[in-house]
Amino acid sequence: MAQSSEQSPAGRPALLPSDPEGIAEAARVLREGGLVAVPTETVYGLAARADRDEAVASIYRAKGRPSFNPLIVHIADTASAMQLAVFDERALLLAERFWPGALTLVLPVQENAPIAAAVTAGLPTVALRCPAHPVMRRVIAEAGLPLAAPSANRSGGVSPTTPMHVVDSLGDRIAAVLDGGACEAGLESTIIALREGGRWQILRPGPIPESEIAAVLGSGSDAVTSQAIEAPGQLASHYAPGKPVRLAVRSADSDEFHIGFAEVAGQVTLSASGDLAEAASRLYALLHQGAASQLPRIAVAPIPEVGIGKAINDRLRRAAA
Repeated sequence: MAQSSEQSPAGRPALLPSDPEGIAEAARVLREGGLVAVPTETVYGLAARADRDEAVASIYRAKGRPSFNPLIVHIADTASAMQLAVFDERALLLAERFWPGALTLVLPVQENAPIAAAVTAGLPTVALRCPAHPVMRRVIAEAGLPLAAPSANRSGGVSPTTPMHVVDSLGDRIAAVLDGGACEAGLESTIIALREGGRWQILRPGPIPESEIAAVLGSGSDAVTSQAIEAPGQLASHYAPGKPVRLAVRSADSDEFHIGFAEVAGQVTLSASGDLAEAASRLYALLHQGAASQLPRIAVAPIPEVGIGKAINDRLRRAAA
């Protein structure tokens, strides 16, 4: 039987199993305006119903998140997404190719779309994703609502890939965590904005590389030069483990917790075989481990700037900022 969503005596959120009763309980809390951490194929998300100002405001309070940073809305399918945003032919092609999955589309918001103003942070666009994780999909279906769900950690910190990462970061700020085990991809979704004139931009690198998007849309990608915050994860300092981080380190100093990769062994390794997908899935878990170590600094081995390595290095540069 699912645990109650009431917080434990220790002030920790309820840990719900990802069975039908646990999912039903999570959906009930969400419908009533509460916060539930839910698993996705990328990282754990901190979900609230996206159509109520007070529910969305509770996300900002729990995370300590700047109100100018917009939120991703998770929806069940393309038809649901089209009630919230204006889709052109390119957006439909991307949704057909990558949804459900780890791609977020930044599109013009529909007039009178049923979402809280805080979700878009006052922008004329909305960020939408149709997740692939079966537990998250069942939660959306059970709740019958679009769900705003940024990563389930305090703002600027390391994103959570296990239930305990969520509990350690947010504690009694949320009602419940739906336990879906460890996240598969380990990096937040790729975010793309579609521009006028056939142009497009990757606003945040992620599991789906630019080359796969270009194969659908053709050439036309623009470099991201604007300092404006259009999507989650664009803050210069983000994913921070709370201590200094040094990058591209082959030989660490004695006071550094060394995260290795490939031939650089380190104290722990993202991937001894040099597998970038494995490295992505382990990145946040090892940053959490480094943050918890007795050593005052973290060093990370060089990561190739190719494929998903670009997304890994994007997160590492922000962690070190």
